[in-house]
Amino acid sequence: MTAGSQISVMIVEDSLTARTMLKRLVEKDPALRVTVMARDPFDAVEKMRESQPDVMMLDIELPRMDGLTFLRRIMTQSPLPVVICSNHTSSGSEATMKALQIGAVEVLSKSDLGPGGSEDAAMRVSDAIHAASQARVRRSAPPPQLEPRALTPGKKLTADAIMPSRGPNTPTNPRTPGVVGIGASTGGTEALAKVLAKLDPSCPPIAIVQHMPEKFTAAFAKRLDGLCAIEVREAQDGDVMRDGLALIAPGHAHIAVNYRQGVYRVQVIDGPPVSRHKPSVDVLFRSLSISAGANALGVIMTGMGDDGATCMLEMRDAGAKTIAQDEASCVVYGMPREAVERGAIERQVPLDQIAGQIMQFKRNHNRGAAMSGTW
Repeated sequence: MTAGSQISVMIVEDSLTARTMLKRLVEKDPALRVTVMARDPFDAVEKMRESQPDVMMLDIELPRMDGLTFLRRIMTQSPLPVVICSNHTSSGSEATMKALQIGAVEVLSKSDLGPGGSEDAAMRVSDAIHAASQARVRRSAPPPQLEPRALTPGKKLTADAIMPSRGPNTPTNPRTPGVVGIGASTGGTEALAKVLAKLDPSCPPIAIVQHMPEKFTAAFAKRLDGLCAIEVREAQDGDVMRDGLALIAPGHAHIAVNYRQGVYRVQVIDGPPVSRHKPSVDVLFRSLSISAGANALGVIMTGMGDDGATCMLEMRDAGAKTIAQDEASCVVYGMPREAVERGAIERQVPLDQIAGQIMQFKRNHNRGAAMSGTW
């Protein structure tokens, strides 16, 4: 594939109805083209000998060989970007977590796409495939940068749709406990696992937005909780944030952090997508700019698009510390790049140093340095 050309897509799905629906959704974007459809992994292998796709859409439940086994073989023998398309079931969510561990770069839910093939569903599919096409997988050469997709999105809402911004005359926040907000998208599931696993229970309270379909976030949080020394769970409205606790936004709603009566609490908010995402990093970061100001640390990690960039700048303007995952360690250097280019980032660090930065922020805040502008 060359820059500006169509992205070729293979669909591996045993249901003829689902294959037809997915093909229709994919090809609503003129920048995408379904070149191969296969009913099971054996059929896919035969067809890939003649035509290697840029991106594969893969179901988990398949005949003759399950999707996870097939994915393992792909990633060990001939890696390519894979988008998992699964149903919303408890077992499916667990299987999807395993798929992300193995190397899948994006997740779609069939139930979110629906039988009608709406424009919203087409946009979800388009976003996932474009993000996957730019993901770093273990290949002989990285995929090229693509021209912007030709599919015209609906109106792109800002965080104003959920809450007003911190006004220029907003008084400086009083000294409050240190708090951390993290935003991630493509590649973020494994990146977050690496960061959170390095934290100890003395870490500051953390609120996380990871772009992920509804119901998968609970399984994701449960998996992380089993890997980490800190507690990790899906956020519920009214949750009190405390040291050693990381709360992950549910896949169906935004989250905001409010400071009331001496504690931070998470607010789960229904509303339209912001920056074309729900949950949105921008909503979380705006709330932190208002409720925590200079007492907050914002972290933006691997992902495609610009969600989080606008309101991370608002955080920095409010005195917060801001860091971005560096390009070399990102699966997709999209969201961090946007934040850097807008002047929202104080420093870029490799993935393996982010946990250390969070703990340093906590130590400095305890010494009163967070208000002084030093790390």
